[in-house]
Amino acid sequence: MRSKRLIILISVLFFYTISNAQKNQTSKTKKPNFLFVLVDDQPFDAVGYSGRYPFLKTPNIDWLNEEGANLENFFVTQSICSPSRASFLTGTYPHIHGVNQNNRHVDPKWDEFEPYSSHLQNAGYETAHVGKIHMAHLKGEDHIRPGFDYWFSFIGQGEYFDPQVNENGKEYKEQGYITDILTEKAISWLKEQRDENKPFSLNLWHKAVHQPHLPAPRHSDLYLEEQLPTPPHDTHKETFKGKPEWQRKKTFGFDWRKNLPIPLELPQMEWPINYDRNMDLLRCLSAIDESLGKVIKVLEEMGELDNTVIIYSSDNGYFMGEHTFLDKRLAYENSMRVPMLIRYPDLIKKKTKIKEQCLNIDLAPTILDLAGVEKPAYMQGESMLGLLKGENDQNWRESILFEYFQDSYWPYAGPSQIAVRTERYKLVDAFLANDIDELYDLKNDPGEMINLINEPDYDTIEQWLRDEATKLKVQYRYNPNRDWWLREVLKAKRKI
Repeated sequence: MRSKRLIILISVLFFYTISNAQKNQTSKTKKPNFLFVLVDDQPFDAVGYSGRYPFLKTPNIDWLNEEGANLENFFVTQSICSPSRASFLTGTYPHIHGVNQNNRHVDPKWDEFEPYSSHLQNAGYETAHVGKIHMAHLKGEDHIRPGFDYWFSFIGQGEYFDPQVNENGKEYKEQGYITDILTEKAISWLKEQRDENKPFSLNLWHKAVHQPHLPAPRHSDLYLEEQLPTPPHDTHKETFKGKPEWQRKKTFGFDWRKNLPIPLELPQMEWPINYDRNMDLLRCLSAIDESLGKVIKVLEEMGELDNTVIIYSSDNGYFMGEHTFLDKRLAYENSMRVPMLIRYPDLIKKKTKIKEQCLNIDLAPTILDLAGVEKPAYMQGESMLGLLKGENDQNWRESILFEYFQDSYWPYAGPSQIAVRTERYKLVDAFLANDIDELYDLKNDPGEMINLINEPDYDTIEQWLRDEATKLKVQYRYNPNRDWWLREVLKAKRKI
């Protein structure tokens, strides 16, 4: 009797071991899914875990921060919607893919620079885009961009309430709040429409929290008893002393067309600055966080949570009163730096912190690397997989190149410019013959309040950064010529 029980026990243990081995083997050979959640205009520190806003609650975003990797120095190559989104998709700079404006008739050169989703399709993935694209400005089936099996989007910025949408080429008006609508469509595709025999890649790209910041009605009364804390490093006390004249024109609304004298230093503005706007931006984040939680729950119910690479980021940063500004575009940290969280427990340890400077052009090569797809030659970014796995990459970049191309919002937005950023220093060149450039020591002046460009002690550092700029412009084939997109605009207008 005892020997019979022993045989049964050994048999159970044997089959349990075999089953687990098969399960682990399947886990190792199964291609990962991808969920890429992209928010519009979310400041890098407008998250609960940062502590910048003690009252801000983002439990699901905080969960990603705990469960995966936080790339603490993640930057966009251009801080504006369309160029950044095109860079995320193609792994190339705006001056390469051709979208360097939020112009309503410009798309990337898709034939030359395919989105990473097209390469995933070729590798057997089923792909979906749900949300803002801010490039596809045509209607019907012409609205659908390459690389996606399922398409749900809208023209331009879209609307927060009852938006006009395009689903697989069909135009109609959807009822409800945009963040909730996009969430429901993403979940519906995951649960009911996709091929369950294929790995998937889902973009959930939100309209929120873009201005005008309109929170969901259920969140309109959030934080009414709270006060906005002043920004770190007292950047709200900006007077622009020792800084470029164009920033003083931009800030206080001088009529730049009338050749009026611009004071060398401006009076401090009273805090809070743009109070209602900033509070509503934070309220909009509540629906974003709820959306993330709902999709995570569905992935868990499907048994796909741990096999899905969850990516969370923003298309650009946003000023919340720092340097007295709102909006983005400029080369200050608050504009060019964005949150980037990635969870994939098979490869990424919990609470991983990555200090290296990474760029939005790095995401497409990283996704392809995780999927076992070779990076195409045109992609300028680098795979971050080694960093995510905790490997020490001695060859990782030591400096980054940021760019901005002057648009129709001058002087509100600012002139064309490039910035070179290292771990410690940043040089900003606005190509203005009658104005000064900017040089900041990010270690001693993280708020970028003291412009060192005219300090003789920093002449050597300035020259080094200018040499770095020259090197990076060659490396990334920098081209400040905007003729390409102007021709495309004129061509599109002739068709209308």
